[in-house]
Order: sequence, then structure tokens, then C-alpha cells
Amino acid sequence: MNEKSEFQKLLYELCKGIGEPSQKIGRPRLPFEDMIFATAFKVYRTVSGRRFMSDLRDAHDKGYISKLPCYNSIFNYFEDENLTPYLKMLIEESSLLLQTVESSFAVDSSGFSTSRFVQWVQAKHHDPKLLEAKNWVKVHLMCGVKTNVVTAVEITDRYSGDCPQFKGLVETTGNNFTMSEVSADKAYLSLDNLQTVIDHRAMPYIPFKANSAPAKKSTNATCRRMYHYFCYNQSFFMQRSSSSVAG
Repeated sequence: MNEKSEFQKLLYELCKGIGEPSQKIGRPRLPFEDMIFATAFKVYRTVSGRRFMSDLRDAHDKGYISKLPCYNSIFNYFEDENLTPYLKMLIEESSLLLQTVESSFAVDSSGFSTSRFVQWVQAKHHDPKLLEAKNWVKVHLMCGVKTNVVTAVEITDRYSGDCPQFKGLVETTGNNFTMSEVSADKAYLSLDNLQTVIDHRAMPYIPFKANSAPAKKSTNATCRRMYHYFCYNQSFFMQRSSSSVAG
């Protein structure tokens, strides 16, 4: 019953003290704190920009933003890449309250559909079936197994591979949390990924693939130990990685 009001309070506190990037030329920007609040609140409300303005006026009256922007300004900031590191920072900061709770983590990826269709011109004139294919982007994230809190995130194009994103997610989480184990599916299997988790004094639960038999003869001691450990505990590995990621 109080979700929307509590969301605004938490978002306001989270955005306080973000700071402003330097600006030497051009028209003065709207405050970053206000615009990050507005863009996040807009996504939360899931309504059009014009319909959202009544909610934003209410937030302005309550003191959550210092200036009331136009809805077109909000759309412009959605396209501003300068906001990306700030949004990632806020995601990481919002997870810090659970540092003493979370020690087991899972990595996985998913997709976010957009309102734009793939190859609109070609679909309209040559292949009507493409009208049903919306464009989408890929999100790679790491979350706590107990609370599902997101501790690190990366956004890529829809055809980006999962494996290369693993190291950055683990290192970001490792800077803020004491990890005991990290679970992932076979798409994240690589020696570098296994070593990254071990370097953070955690146990990697990443199943080996069917063609990973050469790993038992690898010159790398970590790879050999993990392969033999997986062979003797295969059912546990599979259950651990699938349940953690699904959760």
C-alpha cells in the first residue's frame, strides 16, 4: 500500500551526493541527482512521459527534486551515456546494506525488450514477419542467492557473449562483499573465470562441458583440480548452479 511513496524516499536518499560532471561549454545541465531520480522513477512508473509528469510534479512538491524538468529532457537523459557509470554505481551502492547477509552469489544473463522493432524498413516492405521481432539488449548481472540483491551489472548488445563479462562482475562484487562461492552455468566456463573466483577466496560452481575431458590433462593445476572435483560431485554441481541461477 505504501510502495510508491517508500520507493521515492529510498531513491531520493540513494541519489543524494552523486555530484556533477564538469561542464565548460553549452547550456547549464539539469542537476544529475534530479535527472537520475526522474529517469529511475519514470521506469518504475511504466507510463508515458506525459502521464508521468503528474507524478514528477508531486515528487517536486515533496522536495525529492530541486527542478521540475520537461518530459523531453527526461528522454534526452535516457540517451546520455554519461549516466551509465552513475547508474551502475547506484546499483552497487544499494546492495551494500546486505554485506553481512550475502556470501553466496550467482551470475547469469537475460534480455530487455525495447519498443523498437528490428529492421523496420525491411520488415515493412519485404518481410512482414519481422514486425513482431522487437529489438532488445542483454543484461549480465551478479546477484546474492539469499536475497536476490543485484551487486554488479553490465549491459551489452543482444549478441554479446556471456563468458567475457564474468570477470568484471566477480571483481566488482568482490570489492564490496566477502564471497564464499559463485555459481554459474556452463556458458561461463573458462580457466580465467575459475581463477578469478579462486583469487577472491571463493569456490566456483561452474559445471564443465561434455567436451572438457582434456582439462584432466591440463598443465594448469587449478583446472585439473576443478575438473576432478566436478567429476566426483557432478550431480551436486549441476543442482547448485541451476538452482542458484534460477533463484
